[in-house]
Amino acid sequence: MAKNTQEIINSERFKKLVMKRWLVSFLLTMFLFIFYYGYIGIIGYNKELLKFKIGEYTNIGIVLGVGVILASWFLTVVYVFWANSSYDKTVEEIKKNINF
Repeated sequence: MAKNTQEIINSERFKKLVMKRWLVSFLLTMFLFIFYYGYIGIIGYNKELLKFKIGEYTNIGIVLGVGVILASWFLTVVYVFWANSSYDKTVEEIKKNINF
């Protein structure tokens, strides 16, 4: 059992946890940027694609815009699921090793 928080912070387990959190956050952020800036790029460079009608009143631009919003929600759900199933459990185990 660790004697103080400095030992916990310097431990390999804590460093791996921090690195894993940054990796998951970075990957999910990159996916979101790809979705968002991909959509913005289509708006800027291929407006003809966005005019394509789907049904009587909707075009593909609206569908893609809603898709970007739904993708951001999905990525949030992925992060919350990962945090609840993996990250939070590891944090609790590490906190148990701290003596005050």
